[in-house]
Amino acid sequence: MSSNHVQVYCGDGRGKSNAAIGLCIKYASMGKDVIVVQFLKGSNMDELECLKRLEPEIRLFRFESNVEAYTELSKEEQLNEDSNIRNGLNYVKKVLVTGECDLLVVDEILGLVDHHIIELNDVIRLIEAKDDDMELVLTGRNMPIGLTSYVSDVFKISTVKMTEQ
Repeated sequence: MSSNHVQVYCGDGRGKSNAAIGLCIKYASMGKDVIVVQFLKGSNMDELECLKRLEPEIRLFRFESNVEAYTELSKEEQLNEDSNIRNGLNYVKKVLVTGECDLLVVDEILGLVDHHIIELNDVIRLIEAKDDDMELVLTGRNMPIGLTSYVSDVFKISTVKMTEQ
């Protein structure tokens, strides 16, 4: 069980994906290859259009076909998206096994566990498939306790609302 180069960005605050994208830009500026695979966010890419200008250093993939986020879909639409998500997970595994990039961000993979689309053991198997030199970042709201021994760093992001004094 190697926790070498595995980071988790979790918490109830906004900014987990943005923090991961920031790390992507840092890696790309050092001449490293980066792949981002996002889940649960729908197929709308407008918010990340600027990343397309950073290809091929940063490549972004979403496998879902609906524009709306997963939580906005009906149960039937969610079931249809589940097979697209599994295709995305197969791509993640391929990237991990082949060492296709220096940094792989799997955005909202922990959300897949929360929504019971995959099990925690599926995430652990992905981590174990990782090339030793690759940096892996996992994001999601909740950090499963069973993942602790598999990761090197956990960053908990929370929103703090400040009141005027």
